[in-house]
Amino acid sequence: MPMPAAGTSTKSDERRRAIVAAAIDCFAQKGFYGTTTHEIAEWVGISQPYLYRLYPNKQALFAATVDHVSVVMTETLVAHSPASGGAGLTSEAALDAARGAYAALVADRAILRFLMHANCAAGEPLVGQAVRRCYAKQVDTVRQLLGDDDAVRRWFGAGMLDNVVAVLGLADIDEPWAHVLTAR
Repeated sequence: MPMPAAGTSTKSDERRRAIVAAAIDCFAQKGFYGTTTHEIAEWVGISQPYLYRLYPNKQALFAATVDHVSVVMTETLVAHSPASGGAGLTSEAALDAARGAYAALVADRAILRFLMHANCAAGEPLVGQAVRRCYAKQVDTVRQLLGDDDAVRRWFGAGMLDNVVAVLGLADIDEPWAHVLTAR
């Protein structure tokens, strides 16, 4: 991604966005513990010291990336919600619509793998706080879209299954056990 010229007012904001985009891809590949800030800086084409001017440490960068993905998830769910044009859907149809929106989002395997790594790194204080904020936001969003706590639990249960199906590529596996999980 081309960087803005020095001295422009949006340079830092644009670089932050580029860093977060690179962080999604880098962390998705090797997780929080296996990825270095040097790799992310190199991916973006900046120096590691400049990355540290924008983010004080790897935890802060990872937390900012979780926050970004949380916003993207919320925007995706809201944009594809029954409330944005499919009023009157049954709760099951509304759940299916939300699952479809989520499936479209995680079709980008980098986002899915990043989210999985975020759960694994939740023991790190800043990362754990960001992951909990992400879940809290998704619970609120899904409750608003689907209506009640039971629907929220069904959403998360279905979402976890969808994650397993997607990350393992089970739609392409012609085995009885894969058919059970993919409902084919």
